[in-house]
Amino acid sequence: MPTQGQIITNPISGDIYEFLETANDTQGARVTMKATIKSKGQLVPRHFHVLQDETFEVVSGQLTVVYEGQTKKITAGEQMVLPKNKPHNHYNDDNEPVVYIQSVTPALDFDYLIENLVGLAADGKSKNGKYGLVQELVSLKYLDSKSFLADIPVGVQKLLMNTIAPIGRLFGYRAVYKKYSGIEK
Repeated sequence: MPTQGQIITNPISGDIYEFLETANDTQGARVTMKATIKSKGQLVPRHFHVLQDETFEVVSGQLTVVYEGQTKKITAGEQMVLPKNKPHNHYNDDNEPVVYIQSVTPALDFDYLIENLVGLAADGKSKNGKYGLVQELVSLKYLDSKSFLADIPVGVQKLLMNTIAPIGRLFGYRAVYKKYSGIEK
């Protein structure tokens, strides 16, 4: 279970995530974390959140944001809000680490999502920011933090997640793994 002050480090990439506020701390209002991203390139596919807004404030380095068809770099002291239902991505595209504060409102189970994405990546179950179609479909179906991949029609994703995700669960795939979060979903 995510806790305030918890630091999660991906031993493969060296990326670090520190929970400043969890869903539990804010009664579900938001999740706030400090991320130090050493990896260069996209860590997750381009996506959008159905119910949540994300705010990024860069502490040091440069955060690359892809939003509304444009690629923009946000530097230290700058902030950007990515509203729900708008396709986007954010990543480090430089040789130096980027440090930023990320807030997601409302929280839902976003903190569990981060724990599990880092855990899966640390276990070698991610390649170039992709976790595999079955894993992504299980996450899409069973997380409360509803997100969709931006490059596949939503109707196709819903069809696939409602047919393949339940089968994936029979084979042990989870949206939240007990191994990483202490609970299973």
